[in-house]
Amino acid sequence: MRTNFFSIIIVCFMVTTVFSQSNLNDYKYVIVPNKFDFLKQKNQYQLNSLAKFLFEKYGFEALMEGDKYPEDLIRNRCLALRSDAIKGSGMFRTKLTIELKDCNDQLIYSSTLGESREKDYARAYNEALRNSFKSIEGLNYKYKPNKNITGLQTQIPEANNEVTQEIEQLKQEIQNLKKEKEVEAAVNVQKVVEPNPKGEVVPVPTIIKGEANNNMETGVKEVLSRVLYAQEIENGFQLVDSSPKVVYRIKQTKLDNIFLVENTSAIIYKKGDSWVIEYYSNNILKQEELNIKF
Repeated sequence: MRTNFFSIIIVCFMVTTVFSQSNLNDYKYVIVPNKFDFLKQKNQYQLNSLAKFLFEKYGFEALMEGDKYPEDLIRNRCLALRSDAIKGSGMFRTKLTIELKDCNDQLIYSSTLGESREKDYARAYNEALRNSFKSIEGLNYKYKPNKNITGLQTQIPEANNEVTQEIEQLKQEIQNLKKEKEVEAAVNVQKVVEPNPKGEVVPVPTIIKGEANNNMETGVKEVLSRVLYAQEIENGFQLVDSSPKVVYRIKQTKLDNIFLVENTSAIIYKKGDSWVIEYYSNNILKQEELNIKF
């Protein structure tokens, strides 16, 4: 009777191991968090980097949370399992279990309990973590693509969509302002006359279509070689040269490091470590780098 009981336990263990291995083989990556919840600091006791090392040792392609992810993982986050270390309760023993969850936060695998009797925290956590990985080692993991997972696609986060939409909206506003000025310029092409103090009739200077854009382009080229210093004003900054002369007044927007240029159809935004002014000239979108010191 006892022999049959142990036989049943062994069979159940083998079936569970095969099932877990089959499930894990469906996933290409494992993402390791920068900090486990039971610790106070990122990578405290080097425990997170140790977890990444152990995953890689046993055949997984492990990534630290926040690293630059591969293209296929960016397109399909369900290719990765998210790992976590769960601390168990105990007075004289340190206990850790490794859990792996899919992109829907469903538990795919839970390791055996790893324990340590060490009193020093660093040694205790290190030993307990290594012991918890012994069951993972026995799975002999090897990635085998599963069409049910590889066929999925990750949607672009809504926050990124909102930013993209706001940028496109700003560009559309600039284009609309440009068209309004062109219409105004076309109306003012007709010569208007008015008497001067001597009673003589003289033409009032007319606005020529495209003149505003040409002036804008000339002004940008002039300031490229100069350093512009940002002075804070209401709702934005004024950019002055060493004269000091105010070259631009820029207004803040809802987006970080993107400004509307006052009285012009242009925007100034940060691109990498540089500042760029973007505007239309003769229906051509132009970009120029500015040397701005905030």
